[in-house]
Amino acid sequence: MKALRKVLVVDDDPVVGKSFDRVLAGKGYSVISVHDAAEALERMRQAEYDLVVTDIKMPGMDGLELAETLHARRPWTPVLIVTGYGTESDEARAKAAGVSAFLHKPLSPETIEGSTEAALHAAPEVAAAPAPAAAEAPAPVRGESRLRDIALFAAAPFIGLAYAVLMPFVGLAMLAWIAGKEIARRAAREGGGTLKFIGMALGTPLLGLAYAVLLPFAGLATLAWLGGRSLIAAARKAE
Repeated sequence: MKALRKVLVVDDDPVVGKSFDRVLAGKGYSVISVHDAAEALERMRQAEYDLVVTDIKMPGMDGLELAETLHARRPWTPVLIVTGYGTESDEARAKAAGVSAFLHKPLSPETIEGSTEAALHAAPEVAAAPAPAAAEAPAPVRGESRLRDIALFAAAPFIGLAYAVLMPFVGLAMLAWIAGKEIARRAAREGGGTLKFIGMALGTPLLGLAYAVLLPFAGLATLAWLGGRSLIAAARKAE
């Protein structure tokens, strides 16, 4: 079912609203009548209308002021001025406000229907409201990002150091277990050279352990030196 086009008639004389309703009701229009501009603006805040028809002489805001207000707020809504007292200056002011037509009372059914169709046909189409943009992930704060990078950079050598320090002990335990098995085998077979072999078997893992323990500290010092240079360079670029 085709939606009815809504016409808002603003006139303190109810005859005008009834005339538009009588002519347009059976032609796909819904005619709503109000008595002054204030009520018209309130209605238009609550719903959309395809056409506004207004008299000039009304209590409070007159029809020309209403047309100017609608032109500023809702330029896509066509407006017809219907009056029995219009002057040339009124017509010029209505034209400046973008009024579709300036009609003089009394109105014939042909004038009502023809001017309504012409105003709606000439009305600009309402541009579709842009779809809301997808929420973007907030960009990382530059200061927080830099602090995170510094923290990761500072923690990496210590993690590597812990790994490097613990691994030699694991290796030492394996060497001790292998050496113990070999010492027991040699002692059972040779007897005399056992003490010399024990000294070599115990000394070799200890030398390897000392080398493995000291090497990470040397690497840590190198990383600290390189990291310090990188941080200084980054700070200079940021300034």
